Amino acid sequence: MLIIVFIVIVLIAIIGISFYNSLIAKRNQVSNAFSSIDVMLKKRYELIPNLVETVKQYTKYEEGTLTKITALRSKVETGQLSNQEKIELDKQIGTAVNGMMLTVENYPDLKANQNFLNLQSTWTESEEQIAAARRNYNASVTAYNNGIMMFPGSIFAGMLNYQPFPVLENTVEERKNISAKDLFNN
Repeated sequence: MLIIVFIVIVLIAIIGISFYNSLIAKRNQVSNAFSSIDVMLKKRYELIPNLVETVKQYTKYEEGTLTKITALRSKVETGQLSNQEKIELDKQIGTAVNGMMLTVENYPDLKANQNFLNLQSTWTESEEQIAAARRNYNASVTAYNNGIMMFPGSIFAGMLNYQPFPVLENTVEERKNISAKDLFNN
């Protein structure tokens, strides 16, 4: 009888350790996925000065917009932002730069500039990598959130005070189709 009780206790301990390790692995995966987004954003932010300078040389584009893009980038580089603040700033930068890219269509000399074309291509590639990193982050968050919300993980998550992470979502404005006609009429 004593041996059966011992075996049951050992099995419960093994199952508990397994769930605990699983939750730790999922939580670390979420951190790793957000770090990937951070790396991609840094790469994109390094493109901004060259992009802004190139556009300045060829256009009479609104100086205020270029200044805003540069100021947002400077804010990001302080390194004292929370993950949520980084995401919000990234959305603002992305919207401003994408608007600038659409307006460039009015400047044929700039569109033909090889340096600008290379920067534009690198920017687009960077956007695609960021989108992939965001999908990976959301998949990791979903796996983690499922792990802490489903039984029996919810028991361990409650004891460890693990809270769900929010997934990255687009705002209503980001879901709208960009109307180039509206941009050029402004």
